[in-house]
Order: sequence, then structure tokens, then C-alpha cells
Amino acid sequence: MSTVDMTPIGTLHSCFKEKFGIPRQPGLANTARAELRLENEFATMDAVRGLEQCSHVWVLFLFSEHLDRGWTPLVRPPRSGGGKVGVFATRSTFRPNPIGMSVVKLERIENRNGQPVLHLSGVDILDGTPVLDIKPYLPYADRLEQADYPYAPDGQKTTLDVVFSEQAQQQLSKDSAAAQLQQLIIDVLSCDPRPTHRRKRDDNRVYGTLLEQYNVRWQIQDSHIDVLSIDPATD
Repeated sequence: MSTVDMTPIGTLHSCFKEKFGIPRQPGLANTARAELRLENEFATMDAVRGLEQCSHVWVLFLFSEHLDRGWTPLVRPPRSGGGKVGVFATRSTFRPNPIGMSVVKLERIENRNGQPVLHLSGVDILDGTPVLDIKPYLPYADRLEQADYPYAPDGQKTTLDVVFSEQAQQQLSKDSAAAQLQQLIIDVLSCDPRPTHRRKRDDNRVYGTLLEQYNVRWQIQDSHIDVLSIDPATD
């Protein structure tokens, strides 16, 4: 079998600055936004002509953080509770060809100095990710009501409320887009980014999640998530 070289068509710039905290599927955090900037010979408005008619698009991308980690035939996905299943029965990042796919909402297409920039929402993709392709989402073909997968029968359920401490509220108020940032934090944390095995035990540790330019520190408190602080991230 011959090999095929692939050239990224652009780079996705999202609110997720690290892997921890990224929702495990697209659409779980509708306020999670990103810009997809096409590059080089692909950065032409002709290449996206007509795409503005689509409400949603498929984004095919590289798991760039895993390019040098190889693959394994058995993996432990979040829902497995520690058990292993075949890599092709999951959406694990440790794949023979580390390609990911997400269906996201296309908010608009900007003409930035003659080059297209796609504004997306509901993303679950790390900032700086190389994008391989964009395809229109076709409701009549891509939504199959009869499809079934008992291992993951439904979306991830939100079970914990998100409460902001007085300190976090004060820090939040200093951002010019405080309402949007607050909703992003709620959307992301309400999905409970913790590993599955930590959800089944008493967990008093303080977590940090990088969102936009902030380090959001939070902790599980009884039946809710307590946002402790929202500090500017440092390199």
C-alpha cells in the first residue's frame, strides 16, 4: 500500500490552551469558540465559496500532541472505568493515523485581508491544532436516527452546578467580556473535566484549567463545582 502525504490547510485557534478541560465531544460547550485560519495556497476566498450556507461543518484535524507517541490496539477511554477496548471502537487520540473529527457550528466566514477565517463554536479542539480538511455537514446523510452504540448511548450529562466564589466574581468583572467568559467557564466545568476514575471517590484537590488567557482554579464541593479564582495565565 502506498503512503499519502497530507498538508494541513490551516490552523485552528481555540479557547482551549491545554488538553485538560476540553469537552470529550463537540457541542457540549456551545460557548467554546475558535477561529480556523486557512494558510498558504488554501487561504483563498474561492476555496470556501458557498460554505457560508452551512450551519455546521466537519473539521478533520491532526492530534498534533500525539504525533510522536505511536498507537496501541487497546485503549482505556473515559467511559470504560479503567477497562480496555479496541482503539477502532473508540475516538481515542492514540491512533495509527492520529486524525480527529468534530462537527461544529459555523458562525460566519470572515474575509480578513483577502483570506478566509472561519468563526466556529461548540469546538472541542486544542488551540494551535493543524486542520486537514473542512466538509459541510449534511443533515439528511450525517444524522442517522436509527444509529446505535450501546457503549455510549447518549451525550455526557451535566450533573454539577458551577458556583463562583467572591474572589472569582471580582476577577471575572475585570474582563471586558465577563458574561461570555463566565458562560464558557460554566459550560466547560459543568461537563466535569476530571478523569472518570476521580469522579467515583472523594476528591478534594484543586484543579486548574486554562481557558482563553486565564487559569481557572476550581474544586468539587459537595454537589457543585466551586470556581475559586480566575487568574491571568502566565507563560
